[in-house]
Amino acid sequence: MPHETTLIATIVMGLVLAFAGGFIASKLRLPPLVGYLLAGVAMGPFTPGFVGDEAVASQLAEIGVILLMFGVGLHFSIKDLLAVRRIAIPGAVGQILVATALATGLARLWGWPLGAGLVFGLALSVASTVVLLRALEERRMLDSVNGRIAVGWLIGCCCRRWPARSGATSLLSGARAAAWARRSGSRSARSPCSSP
Repeated sequence: MPHETTLIATIVMGLVLAFAGGFIASKLRLPPLVGYLLAGVAMGPFTPGFVGDEAVASQLAEIGVILLMFGVGLHFSIKDLLAVRRIAIPGAVGQILVATALATGLARLWGWPLGAGLVFGLALSVASTVVLLRALEERRMLDSVNGRIAVGWLIGCCCRRWPARSGATSLLSGARAAAWARRSGSRSARSPCSSP
């Protein structure tokens, strides 16, 4: 009976490379996350050797993020998060606004349309929740005041990020549709077969 080994091969090679990368990174006094990242690069399609299945790896990564966030959620209560809201919420909003404005301005200098610049800016304004949570966990700072503020800040960013992304994406889609309509209109105007 034939069996599909893609899932098993991706898990085994991912764990082996992640363990080796994390070990080497620790010996070099770097965060293990650097080793994990390099393990992913080593398994990717742009390096020689074993290439992991991208679809399977993406699904496994989602499961990993879910488990990490679940583990962090076990350490926090709504009461702890509400205690830091006066710092975390304005900080998160400020971070998103400043980073989005700077990146949108840069994109406009490059000649990008406004919609594309906003999407680029929102993408850059996102702090990596997973990376920061892992770093706080490694340093045993999740239960400290600064750790709670950082987590509250990240949750504030996450809560504001999705509506902003949806709006920017719809703006970008609208800009693309308008550009396509202009191109289509100019083509039909130049077409000798178009009706008067």
